[in-house]
Amino acid sequence: MSARRTIEVALGTSGLDAQGRPLRAPLVQQGGQAVALEALEGQRISTIEPELDADHMLINIGPQHPATHGVLRLVLELDGETVVRCIPHIGYLHCGFEKIGEYRQYNQIIPWTDREDYLNSPGNNVAFVLGAERLFGVGMTERTKVLRVMLMELSRIMSHIVWLGTTSVDIGAFTPFLWLYQERENIYNLLEGWVGARLTTTATRVGGMAADIPDGWLEGLRAFLKGFSRTLEECVSMLETNAIWAGRTVGLGALSAHEAVNAGMSGPMLRASGVAYDVRKDFPYLDYETYDFDVVVGTQGDVYDRFLVRVEEMRQSVRILEQTLQRLPDGPINIDDPRLILPPKHKATSEMESMIHHFKVVMEGPRPPAGECYVAVESPKGEKGYYFVSDGTSKPVRWRIRPPSFVNLSAIPQMVEGHLLSDVIAINASIDIVMGEIDR
Repeated sequence: MSARRTIEVALGTSGLDAQGRPLRAPLVQQGGQAVALEALEGQRISTIEPELDADHMLINIGPQHPATHGVLRLVLELDGETVVRCIPHIGYLHCGFEKIGEYRQYNQIIPWTDREDYLNSPGNNVAFVLGAERLFGVGMTERTKVLRVMLMELSRIMSHIVWLGTTSVDIGAFTPFLWLYQERENIYNLLEGWVGARLTTTATRVGGMAADIPDGWLEGLRAFLKGFSRTLEECVSMLETNAIWAGRTVGLGALSAHEAVNAGMSGPMLRASGVAYDVRKDFPYLDYETYDFDVVVGTQGDVYDRFLVRVEEMRQSVRILEQTLQRLPDGPINIDDPRLILPPKHKATSEMESMIHHFKVVMEGPRPPAGECYVAVESPKGEKGYYFVSDGTSKPVRWRIRPPSFVNLSAIPQMVEGHLLSDVIAINASIDIVMGEIDR
């Protein structure tokens, strides 16, 4: 490529200054020769610098950059400020969750699921035990089923809160970040009151839950839903019709429905392109088919539509949580199966049979039949799947994660090429990635 810079000079008709003295005769380039400026009086001329060889520029965004939302490295080839090529580099985090899982009992793997997508820790916990329970051939109690829906939808709101808050900061709006993170703190308080942990909850167990909700917890959830809905609408009113927000999001990173499907996308990234695919509706689990909620879709598949879809999904999660408050039944949280569930402590210390069951569950671990299974759920970022292979021992032969962040990120070259460098930040933010889910 060559760079050309044209300078136009309009000359007057006089070669004298105000005192009648001759002007200094500057030189310009014309035809490759130096010509006195006064010799070109009255003409409109263009001076063109000699052609410069301007190669494309390579720049790195990341792996240590706040706008990459993790240790992601984007190598960009630029023509001026236009991106002509994007090469994402991953693998800097070295998590190794899948390999570690081959050396852990099934319940011991649950803390590792917290750390994949750490913005969706409770949702990962639920997804993992759903797969393990299918492998073991066991179910769950009705109370646990509703409690897990609560965890899934609180986790969805929590993840979308972080997305909207940090994306606002990336684009230049700081106030929504502060408002939304206060609501996120309220969710953490609820989780802490339930299981004693905030970010990494480890809230589930194969066949049940780590703990039941304490007294007064449901009233806290009702108060949160009321306050959060008000905060969300304030943030939306600030951004939805804001000219700066629209200018930084409308038309950027657009993918058609065909392109999104071919890229294997799921979740808000797919639905923003107009494809109404939601695992909760298409492959129901936890009785989601009995809940009243809508699958939200966009029309343009750009950054702005992804914003609208995630906002509406938070509203739908509030609807689902309000329904769980009405249908939560009484009863136990764990199934009655001594192969999987630890006996009460008073029995383990007073009954020989209970002590034996306690010893076998802790020391040997539950043993599922030999076989394999795959279970997928609708995580905040898309279809999150777990694949298990068992040889009949207490540890899986293979534990495979299907992470939506990894699949959705693969389309970033297609989305950013042709856009400006400053648009890369907004487009990357719209994917909503967590690197722990990618470098698994």
